[in-house]
Amino acid sequence: MTPEFPGSRITNTGILIIDKPRGPSSHQVTAWAGGILGAPVGHAGTLDPGVSGVLVVMIGNAVRLAPLLLAGDKEYVCLLRTHADVPAGQMQSMLAEFTGRVYQRPPRKSAVARNLRIRTVQDIGLLDVSGRSFLLKIRCDAGTYIRSLCHHIGLALGCGAHMEELRRTMAGNFHERDAVTLQQLKDAVVRASQGDPAGLGSMIRPPIDALEGVPRVVVRDSAVDAVCHGAVLARAGLAGTDRFERGAAVVLVTEKGELIGLGRSMVSSRDAGEMDHGLVVAPTSVFMKTGTYPRGWKRAKESSRPPGKR
Repeated sequence: MTPEFPGSRITNTGILIIDKPRGPSSHQVTAWAGGILGAPVGHAGTLDPGVSGVLVVMIGNAVRLAPLLLAGDKEYVCLLRTHADVPAGQMQSMLAEFTGRVYQRPPRKSAVARNLRIRTVQDIGLLDVSGRSFLLKIRCDAGTYIRSLCHHIGLALGCGAHMEELRRTMAGNFHERDAVTLQQLKDAVVRASQGDPAGLGSMIRPPIDALEGVPRVVVRDSAVDAVCHGAVLARAGLAGTDRFERGAAVVLVTEKGELIGLGRSMVSSRDAGEMDHGLVVAPTSVFMKTGTYPRGWKRAKESSRPPGKR
């Protein structure tokens, strides 16, 4: 039997943003957070041991959000050191050359297999310069290797360069200002166990906070429980939608904006609006408990019984 964790009076699922220190691995930090909470946890987006910053920890069934969380853009502050003197203007010009699509192979000091990959660097800004040290702010696709990026910038400059220090400042919708240390988490859990859960409650974010930007499908109250049981959402249960194409990942919410789960669209939003009947979204992950909303549907056997036999 899984023990009840101290925050269960607040939520048994959610997102916790940890400020990972340099030294331990992401797996170690996640395990420590789970131990403090006494809850099953997972993390999205591995940071190498020497890297600090935003580590997204998923509590309970929020681990089902991992594919979406892993795909979110990342932002880093990086200290790059060149192996010879480089004028700031030359560095600024070179950084512009490394925005856009880049080919990468993860460095030997990485936590994943070293397969060739293509990633997009949206922006590289030069924040400060001190001698041969350049402080950079980088916004990029998930899975971009900053150590490799620094190495390639050094090769392009002709003098060589390496990454001295790296901190992740943003992952998807979560910024470093949202992050808490393990000590802060421990203190909040102790206070929660003493009857003051407010601090812990403010740290644990609802799963829907991770889904900003994903198209939403609003489900009528009468169809919510059916979806919670895994039923495909039909046109009759559709109350409204954002724009999406067929096959898109969508978020299923109630008319009050509560998270029901995730799904995959079976038609485009335009086609759904023009339909009188038919299937619209197939649920892929359900977060809301069955019975949260009254059942507005009937099982086949019930609907086929004579009125006096029900």
